[in-house]
Amino acid sequence: MCHGPSLPLKRLQRCIRALHCPTRWRIIQGIGTEERSTKEIFEQLGLGDGMSMAGLYYHLSALKEAEIIEVASYREVKGGTPEKVWRLKTRTIVIDLLEEDV
Repeated sequence: MCHGPSLPLKRLQRCIRALHCPTRWRIIQGIGTEERSTKEIFEQLGLGDGMSMAGLYYHLSALKEAEIIEVASYREVKGGTPEKVWRLKTRTIVIDLLEEDV
């Protein structure tokens, strides 16, 4: 996880990789303290700049891998595959620059 009393280097690296992209920051802010479906995130971000739903899933997967967001539940979609509902898993990242566990 990207939080705790001190952040091990490998976890810090995963968080940094996941947060390098402005789109991912927009996703985090879009989710905020709520739970949002993939479709809601897509619509809220107004990703009319050519990003596909597959592109959004790429960013969501990177944030999930870094343990910044998680799947909260699944929502039934009429006549289709259940849709993932996301929530923020990590709200605070703590870095101890003097930690020796490198």
